[in-house]
Amino acid sequence: MTRVGFVIIGRNEGARLDQCIDSVMRTGQRAVYVDSGSSDGSVARARRRGLPVVELDPALPFTAARARNAGLDWHLRNDVLLELVHFIDGDCELMPGWLEKGCTAMLADDRLAAVCGRRRERAPDASRYNRLCEAEWNTPVGIARSVGGDALFRVAALRQIDGYDEALIAGEEPDMCYRMRRRGWLIRRIDGDMTIHDAAMLRFGQWWQRNRRSGYATAEALAMRGAQDPQEGRDLRRMVLSNVIWALPPMWLLWPMLWLRIRVRKDALQATWLILGKLPHLQGQIDYWRAGVRKKRGGMPVGLIEYK
Repeated sequence: MTRVGFVIIGRNEGARLDQCIDSVMRTGQRAVYVDSGSSDGSVARARRRGLPVVELDPALPFTAARARNAGLDWHLRNDVLLELVHFIDGDCELMPGWLEKGCTAMLADDRLAAVCGRRRERAPDASRYNRLCEAEWNTPVGIARSVGGDALFRVAALRQIDGYDEALIAGEEPDMCYRMRRRGWLIRRIDGDMTIHDAAMLRFGQWWQRNRRSGYATAEALAMRGAQDPQEGRDLRRMVLSNVIWALPPMWLLWPMLWLRIRVRKDALQATWLILGKLPHLQGQIDYWRAGVRKKRGGMPVGLIEYK
């Protein structure tokens, strides 16, 4: 089988990290764990299972992008001929048989920069928020614009665009995939279960923070890529303006009309929470715009927006 390097990233994942590491080790491929300042013994958990560990320097801001780049760098130092790398978040478990499917798809088409499969929630019925995540992961099969945190990548494509942008605290995968597509690479979602994700999102506050993070990423993406690509710019501006307009109190009277429009494509749960999500999305956008003002004045950058 093709040699693949696994990069597991985590921050205070607890027992979920054990499941992640065990699932990856069953593939027989080399793996590295990259830790972003965990205080729950995650580093010791990884070392007990025989994994090499990269501990990120806390003097620099932690981001998932920085962790993934550090893991990729570790692999390339240890295997200069490595062709494929698989990133996986520490709260996920790799599904049996997925790696073979991913490698087969990648090797069949040298235009592919990345392939991903179906990510599923471990406990979708534990909360409405977990069910929303389960629906969110169900993206269409075929050529895609981006992947999520779990995916199989071609090292040549990663090298060509210098990997992830480590300054991004959210939205790092869409940004990287956008830069790959600009270079002529393709991204594909294939039919097959890839990972089981454990959102463990049981409280309203967690849901709010996750959507706030998404709003921040959307505003940042518009600032970075809005002028580079007409279609990308239109889509991002539409998303940003939609959050601004529909989050205004006078527009709340029209939410039932919006709900009915969304209900045509989504179920009732999704329609309701997609509308409510415009409020934390707007907060995230405002966070980004305020951060830009602070940066111009020499202020501190925004840190991680965590929901767990």
